[in-house]
Amino acid sequence: MDNSIRTTLADDGTVTVTVIGEIDYSNADEVAEGIRDAITDWSPPTVLVDLRDASFIDSTGLGALIDGYRTATESDIRYLVVNPSPTFRRVLTVTGLNEFFGLIGAGDTGAEASRATGA
Repeated sequence: MDNSIRTTLADDGTVTVTVIGEIDYSNADEVAEGIRDAITDWSPPTVLVDLRDASFIDSTGLGALIDGYRTATESDIRYLVVNPSPTFRRVLTVTGLNEFFGLIGAGDTGAEASRATGA
């Protein structure tokens, strides 16, 4: 899948990696590499992985998010998954990954982000 991620740098140094479309075996490596590159290139204090425009995730997609989490925590960078759809939120909750990713999104108070282990 072409252009399945978009990376932006905010004025405060936060990097947002926006995933577009499906996160599956066909592009999971690209997603993981995009997150790693954002961390390596900019050394941000926080990386946000925005799932607002993501439509599907499989186990390799979850692996890409885990790879990004590991890369961020190894660099002492806060790592948060934001704006998951209700379906994605259920998948991340059932797998226990919501705790690692400090899920925040529409309707969250921010308490979830404070529990993220990535910083």
